[in-house]
Amino acid sequence: MNLNETPSGERTHIGFFGARNAGKSSLVNAVTGQELAVVSDVKGTTTDPVRKAMELLPLGPVVIIDTPGFDDEGALGLERVKKTREILRTCDIAVLVVDASTGMTPTDRELLDLIRERDIPFLTVWNKTDLAAAQLVPEGTAAASSLTGDGISELKERLARLKPEREERPLAGDLVSPGELCVLVCPIDESAPKGRLILPQQQVIRDLMDHGAIPVVCRDTELDALLKKPGLDPALVITDSQAFRTVSAIVPDALPLTSFSILMARYKGFLDTAVKGISAAGTLQDGDRILLAEGCTHHRQCNDIGTVKIPRWLRQYTGKELQIDTCSGREFPEDLTPYRLVIHCGGCMLTENAVLARMNQAIRQGIPFTNYGIAIAFMTGALERSLRLFPSLHSLLTGGEI
Repeated sequence: MNLNETPSGERTHIGFFGARNAGKSSLVNAVTGQELAVVSDVKGTTTDPVRKAMELLPLGPVVIIDTPGFDDEGALGLERVKKTREILRTCDIAVLVVDASTGMTPTDRELLDLIRERDIPFLTVWNKTDLAAAQLVPEGTAAASSLTGDGISELKERLARLKPEREERPLAGDLVSPGELCVLVCPIDESAPKGRLILPQQQVIRDLMDHGAIPVVCRDTELDALLKKPGLDPALVITDSQAFRTVSAIVPDALPLTSFSILMARYKGFLDTAVKGISAAGTLQDGDRILLAEGCTHHRQCNDIGTVKIPRWLRQYTGKELQIDTCSGREFPEDLTPYRLVIHCGGCMLTENAVLARMNQAIRQGIPFTNYGIAIAFMTGALERSLRLFPSLHSLLTGGEI
């Protein structure tokens, strides 16, 4: 990722939905001003979701998603519809594209019901108005023609008004005062990306600087020497979760300590659920299935956190023969009932809406949901300490509720 780019998880995701041949791809191209999607008169030209990260005025940084027709047929068609449903669960704004030359279809109405059921901000756009009388467009919807360009500017303005107002939530800047030092522990091992820091580490550094704090970055192997330097008086230590055991043994108990993953769970809005969900780890039995889910796809190293380290730590901690399943990227099972626990990554590559959609899916199905940082802190005995910064959550532990 270009360090000057807005991360995908911080962009507004806008999905275009509709029946085959409603003109979704043509409309996407007209809105973006680019030949983003392949256009054809043949039904079902879009066979997979097409994504484009871009700056779209007046919305700012967005991800535009063109989806396959929701009325696709056959075995492959059903798979495409499944992909469309996945996007519908996680996008921030939905655009329902209706072919104005044919009017609202049963497929359009089904999509409209699904959008409303998920409470997603949406706009219905009657496309191909060059082929239909303008008066046929119902009040409250938008009219556009991707062929002539009529209504495209107004459509973008209306989409901008639908942009969800996200609660301003700092990553770490509210935990230290301006001018205070914050030590960030970033191990460099075989699983670390070559030549760069991972996204949560980059974001925490920037957030601390935005709040006037002073980040000091080191590896776990230099932490002890750093903390012993005369005159160094950090207000907080933030560590990569994988180094919790090592770091917590080095950092004096009076010095606040937490992890990037825990801060990311708070930033994405699911820290409370993650803390409550970890209690299930203490009741696992032989044969229980655990789902480890990541929001990004990356090359798996020999000692990968999700497929190697956490499964190993879980089996060591519980002493049980557990079945561990993994998923990554945009894959996430619709049916979570086979699982006793879902352990998710921090979600830095997913939007808040996407992470919360997965969390709520687990809650609806009665499956405990936690994240990597909470799980690792729990298994290494560092959870109580890592939550002292958050009194309401810390009280859950000290009160014996977890």
